[in-house]
Amino acid sequence: MISISVFFLGAIVGSFLNVCIYRLPKRESILSPPSHCPHCGEPIRFYDNIPIASYFLLRGKCRHCKEHISFRYPVVEGLSGLLSLALFMKYGLTLQSLLLFLFSAALIIITFIDLDYQIIPDSISIPGIFFGIGASFLIPLVSWLESLFGILTGGGLLLLVAIGYKWLTGREGMGGGDVKLLAMVGAWLGWKAIPFILFSSSLIGVLVGGGSGLINKRGLRAKIPFGPFLSLSSIIYIFFGPELINWYIKQ
Repeated sequence: MISISVFFLGAIVGSFLNVCIYRLPKRESILSPPSHCPHCGEPIRFYDNIPIASYFLLRGKCRHCKEHISFRYPVVEGLSGLLSLALFMKYGLTLQSLLLFLFSAALIIITFIDLDYQIIPDSISIPGIFFGIGASFLIPLVSWLESLFGILTGGGLLLLVAIGYKWLTGREGMGGGDVKLLAMVGAWLGWKAIPFILFSSSLIGVLVGGGSGLINKRGLRAKIPFGPFLSLSSIIYIFFGPELINWYIKQ
């Protein structure tokens, strides 16, 4: 029952994340007005706003105008619920589990906004840096010093990569949003996580980008957002990073 409750609470948070994903790029308030249909503007009643379940009960359509609602909504809710459950199973009902869930929620928002608009909102990444430093005083994952070095290492390394790529190719390889995102990741996970996250996100990006580019006949020049790969690699590190690094060192 505790696991079910943790998943459901995570899915409820996911419903709010959908609001952030939809409104932040439009510079709209995430608090007012209440949830409403993106097509007809009709307010969504509480019984039509049950995470995941309501979407399928309504067959993915608005009750009033019958317009299709994006499948992304239950996906985000389900993903948020699963991350909440996974963190609970790894860390239990602890402050560390709660704070890492908030960090993961921020990464979900960033991922889907970057996929839709190819931007990473400063309203998430910049406060996330300071929250990461604050979290280092509350949970044993990293020390405050490792958090500070993580900011410098994450933001600095990616900035150098971006400058080097532009110098070599004459094209923008990544924006400032990616730099601030990796600085936020460094604040939460520490400087030791940065090499792993940079390597794994680059590898995933090449595989996904190369496949997408070949399908679209654009090769490796296909432009894809890098934020989702950084976010995915950060989630992987939360659950498996230290173990993977220790395994590699022992080989």
